[in-house]
Parts: sequence; structure tokens; C-alpha cells
Amino acid sequence: MFFYNTGLFMRTRSDKSVFSKGLALAAAGLLCVSSALAVEMKGELKTQDELFPLEAGKVQLSGFLEKDIQNSIAHWNKGVVPYPKLVEFFRTGRPQFALGEMWGKAVRSGCMFYRYTQDPELKRLMTATVKDLLSTERSNGSISCVPVEQQPDSGGGDLWERKYVLLALDEYYEQVEADPEVLASMIRQADCLIGQIGDPPKTPITELGWSPNHIESSTLLEPIMRLYKLTGYQRYLDFAQYIVRSGGSKGYNLFDQAFENVPPHQMGGPYPKAYEMTSLFEGLVEYYRATGDLRWKQTAMNLYNNVRLQEITIIGNGGGDQPYHPGVYGEAWDNTAVEQTNTDITRMMETCVGVTWMKFCSQLLRLEGDSTPVDDIEKYIYNGLLGAMKPSGDGFSYVNLLNGQKVTNQGWGWNFDNLPVTCCNLNGPMGLAYIPYIAVMRSAKGAAVNLYNAGKFETQTPSGRKLELEIAGDYPLSDKVIIKVHPQETEKFELALRIPGWSSHTVITGGGRKHIAAPGNYFRVNRKWKPGEQVEIQFQMSCCLLNAPMGSHPGSENFQAVVWGPIVLARDENMDANYDQPVTVLADKYGFVKAVRETPTLPGTRFEFTIPTAQGNIRMIDYASVNGWEGKKVCTWLPKAR
Repeated sequence: MFFYNTGLFMRTRSDKSVFSKGLALAAAGLLCVSSALAVEMKGELKTQDELFPLEAGKVQLSGFLEKDIQNSIAHWNKGVVPYPKLVEFFRTGRPQFALGEMWGKAVRSGCMFYRYTQDPELKRLMTATVKDLLSTERSNGSISCVPVEQQPDSGGGDLWERKYVLLALDEYYEQVEADPEVLASMIRQADCLIGQIGDPPKTPITELGWSPNHIESSTLLEPIMRLYKLTGYQRYLDFAQYIVRSGGSKGYNLFDQAFENVPPHQMGGPYPKAYEMTSLFEGLVEYYRATGDLRWKQTAMNLYNNVRLQEITIIGNGGGDQPYHPGVYGEAWDNTAVEQTNTDITRMMETCVGVTWMKFCSQLLRLEGDSTPVDDIEKYIYNGLLGAMKPSGDGFSYVNLLNGQKVTNQGWGWNFDNLPVTCCNLNGPMGLAYIPYIAVMRSAKGAAVNLYNAGKFETQTPSGRKLELEIAGDYPLSDKVIIKVHPQETEKFELALRIPGWSSHTVITGGGRKHIAAPGNYFRVNRKWKPGEQVEIQFQMSCCLLNAPMGSHPGSENFQAVVWGPIVLARDENMDANYDQPVTVLADKYGFVKAVRETPTLPGTRFEFTIPTAQGNIRMIDYASVNGWEGKKVCTWLPKAR
């Protein structure tokens, strides 16, 4: 089943796919080391995706999402990122565990941004740092922070770091430049890993890692599968089969647990680390594409549905430190959808979790062609992702709170000449880079519009002719969108329009007809299109009052929240000294609030409303615009007056 979950209410509908219950795992064979310098074949895929990203350079967004993207590129990827110092960890070693991940994360988002912008300066930066990194290759073919004689280390996170090197180099090879030296290096690195890790007498993968259950090491599955797709080398598929057979963690088979619908916060025993678990299942989706074994598809779908129902909060992210896993510092699955108003929570919703969740949703979107994951992505973009970003563009919060201190840089990372660099500073830009990647996509029948931020998009019709789409309007600042359709010549194709689950009454006008579209699906228009035609979409952006779930903490249900369309509203201490005082929001019997749109009081605020309460009107702004970087606090879940 797919579920639509705001953190408070849900809808269900039958999944279109039929899944098998069988399990067939091939035994991993003897793996050899190769120094191949050329690719002679591609990995065979047993399944075909329903949706595909548009080609590089064929998307140009406008509006405030574009401003955020350019802000991050200018001030982070092209700004303060200390690329040479991140490479130095591979030459001289790291002073702290897992610091070798930093280079890969920074370069991965830079390459995805280059895919979007085709910015020559960004390409120059990426090419220079990739060349610098390749010069650190060790005698056994590895690029590692650890000397050859100490590989693979465990507590330092060697495999986790090498995973991010492979992911970044793959992104560079696919998005920036197909340099054969980069591919040759990836092959040597992967072959080195295969020579070190496996069934005894090699070191088992679940015995390596810093965490109690070593889940992070098995996330090698994703880059290994991506390298298999590039090369077609059977040894990489065999190694992936070994990782899957090992279960993903020490003492717990995470794939079996997901297949059996074990709640996410109970998976992996004492360490259901949300970020690493989601990353592991991204690799499982890639593994499914190559094997066609429907068990793995079902396994990934089960985790997706359980996370979105049980873990994702009102702003689209998840994870917390109460009540189940306080030792994981707010970074574990924690039944967070239910516990999100638990006042004992001090840390929750790591940015690394939200971005990786967004990427996992993107995998399932492409795989299934179902619109539901886009609802999850949109909720996170407009609330959690933008809400974690520094207004200055040079970083992201480590975690976010819904009430209290909204943002913080405190968490795992390193300080480079007074520049705090954390895993979340590095992962946040990847979330922004995925916005143009999934905004409009191509299908075998035509095109699918997923996000409605203004922009221009170039794709092709099923016959291969050029097709341009232009989205006009200031969504989500307004509830109306116009899509201008420009095929090269009159041709029949499908235009699939995502109808968000929050818009219960959506009116689509085009071709002389008016339609009412059901929420939570694609509305598919399959007809002949003439150059210059347009479609108008009128969403129902109502202001709604939501009641808090009843969690384990007494009184956790005594809160309410206000949402306008996809936008979560909050009270901001920057403009309201009484920001956290109890109120009774006035709503009709259906939960609709008569909100009045106002001109923003503070610079940088996107949305501001007057909200009626029994205690008098209050002002609320969008959660993302609340600036908590100067110490002011936020109140998203409003305490109810008694």
C-alpha cells in the first residue's frame, strides 16, 4: 500500500504492482582483482523505470527555489568548501573517525549542481579536486584515509568513507566528464574492496564500522551497483549479492525486517540509524533494477511506507532522541511521526536523514511512476530542507526542532579555520540539487510534471521530437499555475500532472475543457497537442488546523499546527515575543482556518498570515523562513489554551 501521511492523517490506495514472495540469492563467487582501463559492456538491468530525469542542462528554474539553489552554489560549493583540506585526509590521515566522507559529499552535490547549471567555474572546481584526490591513490588501488597495512579499519569508518569517494567519482563521471582515468580508479578501488571484504578468510562486512550494528559499511551497496551499471562486470553484482545476503547490519537482517514490516524504530536493534538505513535501501533499489527479484522491490516499498507513516513529521523529515533511542543523538528512527510533540525531545530530524529520504523517494518515483513520493519530497523541500538552510547560503543546520531552538551546528564534523563543516552542511546542498533533477521528468508516453515551481524544461516526445514546457506563476506563493506546451509540431503524447494530496479540489482547464482532478495521483492528459497550447491548474490551497498525535509523553496531544497548502506555518520569536504562549486557533467544523495573507514583516520571509484565535489574532509565517541562526526560537506545534 502507498500511504499519504502529513504526520497526522493519511489516505490509502492500492499499489499498482504485484509482488512475488520468493527469494533467490545467488552465491557470491570468487572475486578477482582487475586493472581494466576501458568499459566493454554495461550492466544488464532486468527492470525498466517509469520516469527518467531530463538531460543535463535542460532545466532552468525561476522563483525562490532557484534563488536558494544559486545561494548555496555561490556560497557553499563555489564558496567556502575547503576542497584541498578535505583531500588532505586521504594523504596524511584523519584526526577523527569518518572525516573521509566529507570530500565525497561536497563533490557529489557539486557535480549534481553542474548537471543543472553547466557552470564552467563549477566544472573547473570539480575537475581540479577530482584530479587532486586521484593523486592520493594507494599502492593497492584504494583511495582511503587508512594506510594499506591497516585496511580495512573498523572504528574509523574506512568503508563508509570509501563509499562516498566512489559515489562522488561516479557522479563526476556521469554528470561532469566521462574521464576514463576516473572510471579506471573506481574499478581499482572496488576491486580492492572485493579483495578485502567478504566471507572468511576475508573480513565480513558486518564486522566493520563504528556503530554497534555496523550498518554504515553495508551502504557500499549503492556505489557498487552504480559501478556495475557502468561496467557490466559480474564481480560487482556478485559483491552486491554478498552485501544483501549479509543482511546490512551485524546481528540483524535489515532486509528481512523491512520485508516483514518491522517498524523502522525497531529495525537493527539498538541502532536504527535513520540516515544510514535509508542510504542502504537506496542501494537495494539499484540492486532490484539489476536483478528483477520482486522481493527486493517489495522490501524497499515496505520500508518507504512504514517510514512515511511512522517517522515523517509535519515538515517532511524524521528521527528523534525520545523516547526510544536517546543515545543516537536524535539521528535514529524513533516513531517520530507520533512522538513529534514529545516535549522531552532535544534533537530531531537530522538534515542528512531528510536529504537521503528525499533521494530514496526519488528512486521510487522513477521506479514506479507513482506521484505519492513527490508529495513527500515537496513537503520536505518547502519545509524541512529550506528550514535547515542558512540564509547566507553557506551551510545547513545539523538537526531541526519544531519548537524551541530551530537550528544548530552542533554535531559530528570538523572545524576548518573557524568554518564548521558537518555532515549536514555537506548533505543539504544535495537536497537542493535534486530539485531540478525531479521537477519535470520524461516517460515513454510523454512528460510528467512533479513540482510546480516556475521554470522552463526541454525534453522530447515519444517520437523523439523536441518538446518544451514552461511553468508560469509563483507557486506556492499562489494557488494557480499555467503550463505552456510547445511541441516541435502537433503530436499526440501524454502530459501527466501531479495533483498533490493536500489539494482536495483541483481544477484543470485546457483544450476547451475543465476537469476536476482527484488528489494524490497524476492527472493524465493524453491527446494531440499543438504548439503554444496551455493548461491552467487551480489548486485548493486551504489553511487547515491539524491536531497533534498522542505520543508516549503525557500532554503530547495538547498541541495544534496550521498548514497552508504544502506550507507549514509557525510563530517566530523574531517578530512575536509571545511566540510560545498557548492559544486556541479558530477553525470551522472541517478544520479550515480563515487565514488572511499579509505583507511579510521581516526581510526574507516568504509567507505571512494573520491567524484568528480565541485570544486574538496572531501572526504566523512559513516554518522555513523563521531565522533561528541568531538565537531566536520557533513554535510550530502551538500549545492549546485550556
